Amino acid sequence: MATSALDAHRHIGVLPAFPFYGGPPVNPDISARRTVADLIADLDAEGTERAVVLPNYGVPMPEVSFGLNQLALEAADKTDRIRCGLWVSPRPQDAEMTATALAMAGEPGVVALKTSFLLGGSASDPACTESLDKIFATAKAHDLVVHVHTSPGAASDIDQVGLLVDEYADDVKIHLVHFGGGMSGHIKLINSRFFDWIEAGKKVYSDTSWAIGFAPRWLAAEIEKRQIGYDRILFASDEPWGDHAGELARLRAAVGDGELARMMLHDNFTALYH
Repeated sequence: MATSALDAHRHIGVLPAFPFYGGPPVNPDISARRTVADLIADLDAEGTERAVVLPNYGVPMPEVSFGLNQLALEAADKTDRIRCGLWVSPRPQDAEMTATALAMAGEPGVVALKTSFLLGGSASDPACTESLDKIFATAKAHDLVVHVHTSPGAASDIDQVGLLVDEYADDVKIHLVHFGGGMSGHIKLINSRFFDWIEAGKKVYSDTSWAIGFAPRWLAAEIEKRQIGYDRILFASDEPWGDHAGELARLRAAVGDGELARMMLHDNFTALYH
């Protein structure tokens, strides 16, 4: 049977209620955890041996997620089971908060920087270039992985986020969170783009959280056929926005319980985050 999964991307922290999409204020991430003790209790209940934990985000209040960097650092300091990532922003208006976060990149337990274009900016926006250069330069200096949210359309589409791979992934490891995040991203990546990047020497990684059902099966089949990419896919729950049990069941169904399963669920995490 496949070994228990190590979780390469999940969040900590409770966000304020927000009126998403014109509705009343709501907290849809109902399993968000406010304390390190609550997070560790979740890991115990799941049987998750190790995890990379990042600040929760998703409301257009950047100071909230930046404020959760300290909680992520606290989690990593509490136990060797946890490594953490710091929230940083590509937006020029967040430059001061990003600089403060980047100054903590050398703290014990920090293995990643997390950014997203969901709250503004884009990889092709010249106004974001300075902040992106600083984020990736810091990641290179400290040998950190940059986690970037992907989802179909707008600034998080793989056509946009892929520009970061083209620009920075020769020198910096980039984790494309959610493997494109939906139909168009999955097809673009699995059809060729993800494998083309690997063959070109790009340090690109991903996970199957949020993936539509066909994608993990197809991805596993293409890895077997092409004989590359075994070492580039990690399990991620994306809790509290993902569903640990569901994400794990879907990936295990796609990869079975052999060598590929062991690498995606365990070994690739260990190699990347030590």
